[in-house]
Amino acid sequence: MAKSGLASRLYRGEADLNIVGRRKLWFAVAGVLVLIAVLSFAVRGFSLGIEFAGGNSFQVPASVGTLEQAEAKVDAALAAKGGGAEVVTAQKVGSTSGEYYELRTGQLTAEQANEVKTEMAQSFGIQADQISGSQVSEAWGSQVTSRALLGLLIFVAVVAIYLILRFEWRMAAAAIASLFTNLVLTAGIYSLVGFEVTPSTIIGFLTILGFALYDVVVVFDKVQENTRGITANNNHTYGEAANLALNQSLMRSLNTSVVALLPVGGLLFIGAGLLGAGTLKDLGLVLFVGMAVAFLTSILLATPLLVLLKNQDPRISAHNKRVLARRGAIARGEVTPKGAPRSAAATAEETIDPEAAALAGAAPKVGARPAAKRPSGARGGRPAGGGGNRPGGGKRR
Repeated sequence: MAKSGLASRLYRGEADLNIVGRRKLWFAVAGVLVLIAVLSFAVRGFSLGIEFAGGNSFQVPASVGTLEQAEAKVDAALAAKGGGAEVVTAQKVGSTSGEYYELRTGQLTAEQANEVKTEMAQSFGIQADQISGSQVSEAWGSQVTSRALLGLLIFVAVVAIYLILRFEWRMAAAAIASLFTNLVLTAGIYSLVGFEVTPSTIIGFLTILGFALYDVVVVFDKVQENTRGITANNNHTYGEAANLALNQSLMRSLNTSVVALLPVGGLLFIGAGLLGAGTLKDLGLVLFVGMAVAFLTSILLATPLLVLLKNQDPRISAHNKRVLARRGAIARGEVTPKGAPRSAAATAEETIDPEAAALAGAAPKVGARPAAKRPSGARGGRPAGGGGNRPGGGKRR
């Protein structure tokens, strides 16, 4: 019979991928990536939108030309009247009144903003009242950030309570560590690539926390099912049972992630890329990056970290030692594994229960007739129903 492929073995949970056994590798990779992300935070920082860094926004009708042409003319107006400010982002936005280009620049004074607006109107050949502008203070962004951090703390506290009640504190610790790693790595990608951080990005960050938690709970539920009562037998260590649970739930996690990433990818690549819906880019980008990272951290980090914490439990540690000691004894030939062929003497010795044999008494000989059963009521060998007379015919006095 031909050996089944990897896909079919994944669906049956029989791929036997040694994920938990290689946990030191995953921890090392995660540590290096987190270090790179932290260094990027310190060196490169983030590309903050005007909501966080402060700045000005100008809306120009899309009829003036392409987005690239509009951006070039606004840059020229800023160079002439804007005191060295530049266009930070430019995107095409649609509304009920029509399509227009939104161009965000660095911080300008009120006088500079008016001069730039007049210069833009002359360059585009339109009236100045057709160009709208607004100024955003960085104080608004700091307020959004503080509320997002408060929401994050509340979310983590509620998640910790739920996981402790649903599973145990070690699973809660592993899940929360996986969540924070997911956040750090996603933010690191934003810092390294230079993606702009907007309020939509903050909303997306909070959204991917829920997705990452769902994936971790799915895996932990299977781990709990496989490890329930594990100390009652000496066949598997806790890590082996957890690794089996990972293999059994791997395809489910993969399918969930793919199904979730497909609409987000459509939102990002089709809506923002092909159709030019720039308002969807910030939300779709953080969701796509965060969900992809969440799948990896839930599989390669959460469960191996759980096994590391559980192995510190004295009860689980003693169980693991018993399992390894039994395997060592089997390898040395001191113990016969279950299901292995045995010698005739060993089989006979294990078949006969000495206690049962002692209680049963001497075994009858082959062909012997069973002993007659005494009638009920007979005592001392006397026949039942004696009629009150003695065997000799004498009467009892």
